[in-house]
Amino acid sequence: MTLLALETSCDETSAAVVRDGVVLSNVVSSQIKLHAEYGGVVPELAAREHLKNILPVAQAALSEAQISAAQLDAVAATQGPGLSIALLVGLKAAQSAAFALSKPFVGINHHEAHLYSPWISGNPPVADFTKFQPNVSLIVSGGHTLLVLVESELNHRVLGGTIDDAAGECFDKAGKLMGLAYPAGPLIDKLAEQGNPKVFDFPRPLLRDANDDFSFSGLKTSVRYFLRDHPELLDDPQKVRDLCASVQAAIVEVLVTKTIRAAKRNGVNCITASGGVTCNRALRSELERACQRNGFTLHLAEKSLCTDNAAMIGILAERKLLKGDFVSELDAEIKPGWALA
Repeated sequence: MTLLALETSCDETSAAVVRDGVVLSNVVSSQIKLHAEYGGVVPELAAREHLKNILPVAQAALSEAQISAAQLDAVAATQGPGLSIALLVGLKAAQSAAFALSKPFVGINHHEAHLYSPWISGNPPVADFTKFQPNVSLIVSGGHTLLVLVESELNHRVLGGTIDDAAGECFDKAGKLMGLAYPAGPLIDKLAEQGNPKVFDFPRPLLRDANDDFSFSGLKTSVRYFLRDHPELLDDPQKVRDLCASVQAAIVEVLVTKTIRAAKRNGVNCITASGGVTCNRALRSELERACQRNGFTLHLAEKSLCTDNAAMIGILAERKLLKGDFVSELDAEIKPGWALA
């Protein structure tokens, strides 16, 4: 089976070709520089860039995979969640291609695709589901923070999620308060490497709560008031590094502690993690340490597959087609608020 997959849920235009579990190509066109000027993603600008890039990116993916459109067996695209005006571009492009080629179309939930990205690895990337086992999956990005119990392939249930700000949003907003450029998350990661995480003590929201939910708005507010009362710290480069390390430590401790706790409660010994924030080096290392202490297996999505990408969309679409009838209607609409069930 050979599929073309498109992803346009936010600010990255991506196309991938997947054949029999192998990612033959995964092309991503990022809009970070465009939105940096505004300190965040501007939906209308994102949609315009998607319109400009979707065809060249799709053509590049087909060319890299050495596949012609006539050789495709199906077309997939992200149907939600995401920015409405951005989702629309990829979804309608995929539906149009499927219609023109008389091939099946599959609409994919972006979060569900993240659940399976940790099982894709290698060069070329291959999805190896022979090693699949029940797991608790942490999906953590700029817009979402979720804990999901995946009991078997295509069988999962959400344990908890963010009730306000997501972890990635907290990274970016805390960084903005420090005067860092957008997106601040990667900059905090870099600066924190030379900082002391014990210099400043910030709250760990919901850390001791028995539920699997997350809340990071209080941490962001704590940083705001702290900097209001100590603005002079921003003039000291080392204090800024310490501040980054301290904020990062608070976020990472909450994510790791609640993920391990959820795995123990649900009786699984495997943890996976994906989403843009999973690129954070402290999070990756702390998850590794925690899993080693508890005898858990850990599968982290490769960094190239943590951020928005079409490869994971194509892999999940292929699995759905192989395991049953998951074909979507050619006139199916976007689902901007499509919550993971």
